[in-house]
Amino acid sequence: MIIKTSQKKILWIIFLTVFIDMLGIGILVPVFPMLVIPLSPYRITPASWSMQDGFVMAGWLMAAYPLAQFICTPVLGQLADKYGRRKILSLSIGGTFISYLLFAYAIISKNLSLLFFARILDGCSGGNISVAQAVIGDISDPKSRAKNFGLIGVALGLGFIFGPFLGGKLSDSTVVSWFSIITPFIFAALLSIINVLLIIFILPETLVVSSNKQINIKQPIYNIIRAFKLEGMRSIILAVFMFNAGFTFFTTFWGIILANEYRFNQGQIGNFFGFMGIMIVLAQGLVVRRLSGKVQDYSVLRYSIIGTGICLVAYYFIPAYKMNISFIYYIPPFLAIFVALSKAFSSALITRITPDNIRGEVMGVSSSVSALAQAIPAVLAGYLATYHTLMPILAGSIVAISGGVLFILMFKTIKY
Repeated sequence: MIIKTSQKKILWIIFLTVFIDMLGIGILVPVFPMLVIPLSPYRITPASWSMQDGFVMAGWLMAAYPLAQFICTPVLGQLADKYGRRKILSLSIGGTFISYLLFAYAIISKNLSLLFFARILDGCSGGNISVAQAVIGDISDPKSRAKNFGLIGVALGLGFIFGPFLGGKLSDSTVVSWFSIITPFIFAALLSIINVLLIIFILPETLVVSSNKQINIKQPIYNIIRAFKLEGMRSIILAVFMFNAGFTFFTTFWGIILANEYRFNQGQIGNFFGFMGIMIVLAQGLVVRRLSGKVQDYSVLRYSIIGTGICLVAYYFIPAYKMNISFIYYIPPFLAIFVALSKAFSSALITRITPDNIRGEVMGVSSSVSALAQAIPAVLAGYLATYHTLMPILAGSIVAISGGVLFILMFKTIKY
């Protein structure tokens, strides 16, 4: 067990690791629509491509990261058990650094193949969340474990706030004359280098006993199959998958809709998603904390998942009626509450209804399912947008509401 005097230092390094991972995802949000919208000065798709062609490419490119993460997260976790946390963390974050530079160069050179390779590399290295969780598990005693793991949630939330905001501002030449579309990625690459140095020179190795098991590259597929076999998981896994998928339809294409329907620039898109992130963090602090321990987890989920879908329906109709542009900022406080409740209480429910001796395995399985729930909608959203730009939002609302209904139907007959 790591001595207490160094625990705080270790926690802050892990916090920074997770924060940078989420920052990298968020930075792409306001920049990405500019790469495919026909009138954008930063468009990288060939001139012969239609807007629909760009949407399809956008869907596949957005899916590349979570799909690679789905495949690599369990593998990185196994490697960390075998070769040590520090070594795998430094190598994976080094991969993130390279991916940012490659992505920036791909934008400049308008190299679509390199663009995809960079996102896949980033997804592979971004799977280090499992290693970060392992470090926290290594250094935490039973009393501090929940609090320490909560730090990862804070890092994810802050990354979702600052990522889109920084991506929008750092790519906007009206803010600083020498800023360009690639500046956010250079900035993120510098942060990654700092993170690697902190891990190499400050983070101690927290693995006490190395695993002698062989690396199982089939683990991601096994996780999905296992999700439907574990007692308790099969009663909720489909509903959680559909909730995550529905929300991903929104996060994947809403930035493109803002650019295409409202003519938002990258700075304005970053402002919106930054505002959305702030609302989610506030919802976690003001709503989730107040309800935690006072209301049954399954009771909350019966309303929160469907509530998420209803908010997405509202977003589907806003552009159709050409309402005041400020109206798009009225929905995030409600959407954030439903999303925060769904994420927090679904994790709490999964933890509560699974046996103690397989709880770690179950959380790993849940992470794999969540990554897949981000990849599939991203691909489908690209094709749906070829029919109408708003179709991904409508699909997301239908999927989320269906997930809520499925949860009600499946869970009411099960006693826990």
